[in-house]
Amino acid sequence: MSTIRKPVGPQPAAVYWRRRIIVLLGLVAVIAVIVLIIVRPGASQGAQPDGAGTPVSTTAATDAPATALPTEEVAVDGDPCAPENVIVEPVTDATTYAAGELPELTLTLTNTGPNVCVLNAGTAAQVFTITSGNDVYWTSTDCQVDPIDAEVSLTPNEPLSSAAAIVWDRTRSDPETCDDEEREPVPAGGASYHLSVSVDGFDSSATKQMLLY
Repeated sequence: MSTIRKPVGPQPAAVYWRRRIIVLLGLVAVIAVIVLIIVRPGASQGAQPDGAGTPVSTTAATDAPATALPTEEVAVDGDPCAPENVIVEPVTDATTYAAGELPELTLTLTNTGPNVCVLNAGTAAQVFTITSGNDVYWTSTDCQVDPIDAEVSLTPNEPLSSAAAIVWDRTRSDPETCDDEEREPVPAGGASYHLSVSVDGFDSSATKQMLLY
């Protein structure tokens, strides 16, 4: 009979059978460990556990739609002028006028922005207003003749002045009296008047004072 089926040795056969069983069980345990390492039960394809043991998809980042970053509009040369970048200043040829002297009114535009901007600086877009206290005495558009539009480009920090002056005849304006040859003069004798200007909707922030004698 084979020694495998019937152990041969000085000790009883039962001892040899126990040793064989122990060796066999150890071999089975080793094989089981190898199978567990290869198969990895509980792990799914395409996923891996995170630190808390919860599967985290490895394709989540690539499957998510891309989000566009917000962009800011950038000003370029030739854009319309922005109100915060335009300074409008009323200008007179003197501060004090003797009897019979007529004030000549002009304006200056200054672009404080970083780029060349454009606006309408024609006479159709200009409004000169003369006040004293709370009273409006004269407005250039009341009796304006042949107003025109004129788009101009304002270079940063280069003041632009109106080409021709508007002469105030020292009378109170009124659309109903434009055809009158003579209108009553406004009060003088050292009276104080203030000139304000608006160009294409851009208003002067300050007025220019003048005294009439």
